[in-house]
Amino acid sequence: MTFKPARLLIALLAVAAVPAFAQNVAVVNGKAIPSSRVDAVVKQVVAQGQQPDSPQLRELIKKDLIGREVMMQEAEKQGYGKNPAVKDQIENARQAIITNALVGDYVKKNPVSDADVKAEYDKAVAAASAEKEYHVRHILLATEAEANDVIAKLKGGAKFEDLAKQSKDTGSAANGGDLDWATPSSFPPVFSAAFVNLQKGGVTEKPVQTPNGWHVIKVDDTRAVKLPPLEEVKGQVQEGLMQKKVQAYQEELVKKAKVQ
Repeated sequence: MTFKPARLLIALLAVAAVPAFAQNVAVVNGKAIPSSRVDAVVKQVVAQGQQPDSPQLRELIKKDLIGREVMMQEAEKQGYGKNPAVKDQIENARQAIITNALVGDYVKKNPVSDADVKAEYDKAVAAASAEKEYHVRHILLATEAEANDVIAKLKGGAKFEDLAKQSKDTGSAANGGDLDWATPSSFPPVFSAAFVNLQKGGVTEKPVQTPNGWHVIKVDDTRAVKLPPLEEVKGQVQEGLMQKKVQAYQEELVKKAKVQ
């Protein structure tokens, strides 16, 4: 079969038009929505494990983008784009997007090595070996007199767990005042200072005051701090080191900048 010149021209024009049409998923009031925007949203949704890529997902995203574009055009028509507060938000968003791109590229070019992670973990292990964890219970009272009354009852043979039922700390009262295992640094200084010198089973001789009220504290047991294996916390250590790297990079740029 032989194409006539006119028919050949129409065929060529049709072929040439396909790629251009495929670049857009829709055109809203003359404003094109490129397929790349759909692809970007699909990639994000799939990466987050929300849904697999599918024609149905793409159609939903397309409808959402059309809806957004319609709203955007109406907002521009009503002059919201010229609102000073909106302009500030746009500028903040622009800075965040561009800065995140810079940081992402910096992270790729300056990865944290396994040796760095191991060294940081070993440092934490060494620091932890010098610290103890305490299994602590407490009873929180409204007044010093109430707290002294509890201490007197304990000295008289009452069980700490029974008296803890009257604690103002409702979260621990039902569990005998149990605050579980924790390091002293997990508590306010005045609270931890009151129990760090207690022996196993010891109770504070005097009530301990904090902004929450008056505490009677008991130490059930103590043990050396034990960190999880490196394999379990490697990601956290790696993230922490990278945050330090990015912060140092930012501080270096600030030093070089002319700040008036």
